[in-house]
Amino acid sequence: MTTTQLAAQQITPAQPGPSPQTAAPVIAFLGTGRMGGPMAANLARAGFRVQAWDRTASQAAALIKDGATTAASPAEAIKGAQILITMLADGPATEQALRGPDGELDIDPGLIWVQMATVGMEWTERFVNTATRYQVSFFDAPVSGSQGPAQAGELTILASGPSWMRAAVAPVFAALGRATTWLGPAGSGTRAKLVLNNWLADLAETTAETLSFARQLDLDPAQIVDLLESTPLGSPYATQKARAMLAGDYTPAFALKHALKDADLAAQAAQASGTELTLTSALLPRWRRAAAAGHADDDVAAIYATP
Repeated sequence: MTTTQLAAQQITPAQPGPSPQTAAPVIAFLGTGRMGGPMAANLARAGFRVQAWDRTASQAAALIKDGATTAASPAEAIKGAQILITMLADGPATEQALRGPDGELDIDPGLIWVQMATVGMEWTERFVNTATRYQVSFFDAPVSGSQGPAQAGELTILASGPSWMRAAVAPVFAALGRATTWLGPAGSGTRAKLVLNNWLADLAETTAETLSFARQLDLDPAQIVDLLESTPLGSPYATQKARAMLAGDYTPAFALKHALKDADLAAQAAQASGTELTLTSALLPRWRRAAAAGHADDDVAAIYATP
């Protein structure tokens, strides 16, 4: 994918729900896990007709109470839909879900495909090319935020795609987030997401190291967190994670396995662009050890428990 500068940021405030003057489009939602489930529920509650599918059928079935219908397969979910949203684990899982029995993708010309998971630059480029080949309108729109904001409909949508079709997806994005940031052509959203999540990874690692360093110097780490919080040095995210680390509370808001995947994707993107993410490259081995030690499904704060 050709590297382009991100277009001037355009933030659209949220105005959720389909227009009263237009019929609600049918949305096929593939991937109703920790993030996708609340997102699909918010769309259904906003008045969209949602046809949900997940590899774990019980996760999709949980959305019936919100007004969604469930599908036995991705093809069944997509049938009759005008908009397809994919929120699956990664690029391979997304492509596999869209492939029919004959190995071809089950997507028809005219469909609007909104790819909202973090899949990295290589897979995003591949999906852009696939959409072009199938005459499908493609939006690359990963989200910034964890499970809490997903449930509250307060995600930030990092949207990129055909500018002339923004109106078709704007009500969908508004039902999912507090604001939509338009970044340019498809691919820009993914690049922005990698930059943001690389920042998140470095903050989490620095927080864990800072707490360990304070303890080694016979200081009370909780007191250091209080000091950080009282100065511009302590970002809300870092101090929140610090308190979770000290409490041993690893209830997943952003699972380590997903944070590790995103940090790895950022490192790969940096290498492909001819730059180096020194901090991120250094933390990856320890994060892999933490995941292998049984913390993969715990919150990223669990890195504090791994030497």
